[in-house]
Amino acid sequence: MSASTPVQSVMSSNPVVLRPDQTLAEAADVLAEHGIGAAPVVNDAGELLGLLRDEDLLATEARLHVPTTIAILGVDFTLPSHIRRYDGELRQAIASTVGGAMETDSPQLGLDASIEDAATLMHESDVTHVVIVDDGRPIGIVARGDLVRFLARST
Repeated sequence: MSASTPVQSVMSSNPVVLRPDQTLAEAADVLAEHGIGAAPVVNDAGELLGLLRDEDLLATEARLHVPTTIAILGVDFTLPSHIRRYDGELRQAIASTVGGAMETDSPQLGLDASIEDAATLMHESDVTHVVIVDDGRPIGIVARGDLVRFLARST
């Protein structure tokens, strides 16, 4: 993979977008209809608010992960990372709209990014999709599968 290859060469342009007030059922229908695993969520001005992934929809149906608590000398300690995970899962479990279930800190890159930038961001952030933005508006999306197909073509 060439480090300088522009991300535009693999991104899906004009991504399907969702609104924060849409129901999760509507969002699931949109993802299924278009055969995609994620969609940017935008406000009325078309600006990126977050990303709704199929994983976020599954989290609304999954059992919650109960935080691990350790007793030391009669004092109970809950591991901080487990509390954050539980908080996130609880938020998604009770969500009824896209805005409640979406990831608000979704990874994004600008048009000047390279495929290497996208691959690095996905790897370091452990995410499957990166939104490509221009002036705060989503103009494309890159999935891990897009990068794998590019690698297969270029080897």
